[in-house]
Amino acid sequence: MIEHPPASERASRTSRQRLRRKQRWTAVGMFLIDQMLIFAGFGIAYLLRYQVSWPVPFDRIIAEVATENLVPFSAFLPIVFILQALLSLRFIGSGFYRPSRRMTLLDETTAIAGSVITMIALLMVVVFLYRPFFYSRLIFAFAAITIIGLLLSWRLLLIGIRHWFWSRGLGRERVLVVGGTGLGQLVMQSLTASPGIGYTLVGYLSDQPIIAGNRARVFQYLGDLDDFETVVLQQDIQHVIIALPFWEYERLPELAARCQQLDVEYQIAPDIYQLSFDRVDIMHLSGIPLLQPKAVQLQGLNLALKRIFDLLAVLISLPITIPLAIIIAFLIWFDSGHPIIFRQQRVGKNGKLFTCYKFRTMVPDAEQRRKELLHYNEADGPLFKIRADPRVTRIGRWLRRTSLDELPQLYNVLRGDMSLIGPRPALPEEVARYEPWHHRRLAVLPGLACLPQALGRSEISFDEQVRLDIYYAENWSLSLDFRILMMVIPAILSGRGAW
Repeated sequence: MIEHPPASERASRTSRQRLRRKQRWTAVGMFLIDQMLIFAGFGIAYLLRYQVSWPVPFDRIIAEVATENLVPFSAFLPIVFILQALLSLRFIGSGFYRPSRRMTLLDETTAIAGSVITMIALLMVVVFLYRPFFYSRLIFAFAAITIIGLLLSWRLLLIGIRHWFWSRGLGRERVLVVGGTGLGQLVMQSLTASPGIGYTLVGYLSDQPIIAGNRARVFQYLGDLDDFETVVLQQDIQHVIIALPFWEYERLPELAARCQQLDVEYQIAPDIYQLSFDRVDIMHLSGIPLLQPKAVQLQGLNLALKRIFDLLAVLISLPITIPLAIIIAFLIWFDSGHPIIFRQQRVGKNGKLFTCYKFRTMVPDAEQRRKELLHYNEADGPLFKIRADPRVTRIGRWLRRTSLDELPQLYNVLRGDMSLIGPRPALPEEVARYEPWHHRRLAVLPGLACLPQALGRSEISFDEQVRLDIYYAENWSLSLDFRILMMVIPAILSGRGAW
């Protein structure tokens, strides 16, 4: 008797086969369009070199071709075909047409420009060794520009079309996340926060479901790791992201083998952030990849430069900040009386405690009322925040939305407790609840403004905020500080994510 697979398994396999066929035909279509654009780019270069009459002052650079030296386009056809073949091999070898390949426009630009320039330079060497006086050298420069321009314009259009469809829930791949610890949750948060990357999160597998508590997002729990095959078939999963904690890595070979048996694409998220660093430098030892923690950049000369920048910025801004602070102080006193300044112990660099100053935005007995409001907490991780906190005063709500309540922290900057840019200073009770890798954010001075504040403020999960703080510490530069300042200003003016 012949045994037939269950209907759900047949339907799931049929769906994935259709997806594979679609991806193959899409790759073939992209390949053919690229070939047409390469041909068209060289044709446009020919027109620019031999047919266009250039106006002043370009006519001095691009001399007109005499009639007796005019080369017909057909003479360039062998060169065009060779260029198409070379670029095809380069693009295929670089994985340009792989179905699961997702690259940013910057990556596309770098890869395409490098490939086109390299291949045209190679062709020029060969051509002018063979026929040194027959072809115009300028046509190859035009060809490089026009081909790169056409290929990038096509990819920009394609990225825009894809993101338009993906952001509306069309054509996305159904994704299953394996793992429900901090790493798995971070992957799921990134998937749900980025609808434009082409993935739909179906749910997750874990030996223990995530305890929802007061989390802003609750993900669909589909079972434990032993249910992997059943879930993939029943939920028509097209893509799997394995995000297991490092103590469960012995399950990786089994899960990878199952993905291959079920013909499902999979990716593995390495749990390197549990090792207390967010980014790594990759080294090689006789072909063996070694991961080395990326060092914090705010040391030595960099630290001195940042301190000078902080002091100059604070001193230059005093003619504006002092009158503004006086006005705010009067408004607080008029609205809710004294005290005007709120003092609180915060954790600074390397865990050192310091007194942080802010304009008071809550009623005077706010700290005493905190315990009775703990069950209303809407923030994740060790943070405590409520969108409509009843302790906030009328003026305080406006000050928080505009971040003007933090103006007195300029005094902390002058004292050296804080910097203008850096991770926001944490409360001691928050730090006491940190996971080991969270402490990496305490390696630099806290700041008035930070990268998470520029990108979304309270709308970003706590783990993602920590990752951004670590990224800042390990990639600091003066230009990064300037960029964050330019990003924070519109975020503050719009009030986005402030509560």
